[in-house]
Amino acid sequence: QVQLVESGGGLVQAGGSLRLSCAASGSFFSINAMGWYRQAPGKQRELVAVISGGGSTDNADSVKGRFTISRDNAKNTVYLQMNSLKPEDTAVYYCNADIVTYRGPRDYWGQGTQVTVSS
Repeated sequence: QVQLVESGGGLVQAGGSLRLSCAASGSFFSINAMGWYRQAPGKQRELVAVISGGGSTDNADSVKGRFTISRDNAKNTVYLQMNSLKPEDTAVYYCNADIVTYRGPRDYWGQGTQVTVSS
């Protein structure tokens, strides 16, 4: 069975940094695109950043220049380096991945990790 386990969330002051990690474990053939989403109370879940299997990336306008998504295929892990954090970045952050198992490609989601930025 495949699982995505997140780590790295927490409380930080405005202007600070956090690094989120999301590691896939279990039996699978390959991982295609991976990404990060976030959801603040009362708001829709929104895309933060995505990275393809080939390494191309796309970021939401609100985080460009501040956040960087990367992946380590040897570790089956995707990262989100978050710099110059703002209170508006406060949300639950979820990683997701398109993972191919013997059952075919499926979407998997992490459990979510809270990021709180104080002013």
